Amino acid sequence: MIYMDHNATAPLDKRVLDKMMPFLTDVYSNPSSVYRFAQESKKGVEDARGFVAQLLGAATDEITFTSGGTESDNTAIKGIALMYRDKGNHIITSKIEHHAVLHACEFLEKQGFEVTYLDVDEYGVVDLEQLKKTIKDETTLVSIMHANNEVGTIEPIKEIADICRDKKVYFHTDAVQTVGKIKIDVKDLGVDLLSLSAHKFYGPKGVGALYVKKGVKVLPLLHGGGHEKGKRSGTENVAGIVGLGEAARLASEEQEAQEKRIAALRDKLQTGITEKIPEIKINGHPEQRLTNTLNFCIRHIEGESILINLDFEDICASSGSACTSGSLEPSHVLLAMGIPAEVAHGSLWLSLGKQNTEAQVDKVLEVLPPIVEKLRQMSPFWQHKSR
Repeated sequence: MIYMDHNATAPLDKRVLDKMMPFLTDVYSNPSSVYRFAQESKKGVEDARGFVAQLLGAATDEITFTSGGTESDNTAIKGIALMYRDKGNHIITSKIEHHAVLHACEFLEKQGFEVTYLDVDEYGVVDLEQLKKTIKDETTLVSIMHANNEVGTIEPIKEIADICRDKKVYFHTDAVQTVGKIKIDVKDLGVDLLSLSAHKFYGPKGVGALYVKKGVKVLPLLHGGGHEKGKRSGTENVAGIVGLGEAARLASEEQEAQEKRIAALRDKLQTGITEKIPEIKINGHPEQRLTNTLNFCIRHIEGESILINLDFEDICASSGSACTSGSLEPSHVLLAMGIPAEVAHGSLWLSLGKQNTEAQVDKVLEVLPPIVEKLRQMSPFWQHKSR
């Protein structure tokens, strides 16, 4: 199998699993208990908190563990909105956010909040001038993703943070697709809140974290025993947290070298596809994008048909967000970038990881062009064009 869908999820690194195993078997104590046995679990959690903080350039007490990126996004957005509702009820986000952000904002709209959805340009970059004009006295939060999960475009987070700081508005970024893949320093970025998820960088599913800058207050979504210093009640997923910590530690050591190697594979893949397949459109920013992500539209055929044929060849890819797979609607990201619906339907999204090889790239370049040719011959749109 050739797996090229790492933005949906990444395989669990065996070294991470090895680190988790004792906490799934022998070290089963509740870290909130007071006896010595529980201290082993507590140490595992706190060591992991340190590794995550180090990866982000944060302080350990600025890290709150969650069940993943979706919970982190919801906690940041709803938590800030509800905490500072007395100040105002206006939130700003973009049209290309992950549904964990968009649906959280839609929920708040039903609770009486006002949400502005910023436009993006043809590359998927947020309109900064629109952001400046949109912020008003009632604005309490801006939430813009660090990099888009579909097209890989990296947003100008520092510039957005500067605008928010000048306007005294909190700024959250969904960094689920960037943490563990590119170097991140939360102090350098200037963000107030940042979401991450372990399974996007070779950690376990079902665990993530939220960075909350010192001094920022977030109303918790979950109430109970006051775990995570009151920010997130519920007995900690110790094994998962330990796995997240180990994935963060490994990323701190290895991500720079992996980024360069994967970028070379992505570039080879893009060059080969553009040379071998006519009438395609590369999506996303040509430079400011994730090194592992290649998104393109193949005109006159549908992405779902391509995926099915690739699957017959044991190649895993995507034609849109994993959270909306099976939907017949074109990508909301591509539509927001101004790509016509009939073109967006033909999108294909390949996201590489550290186990991908040059031989696998060669295999995709061998298999994909004949698939496209076959599907185009079956397409009435292509036949009409060829006449």
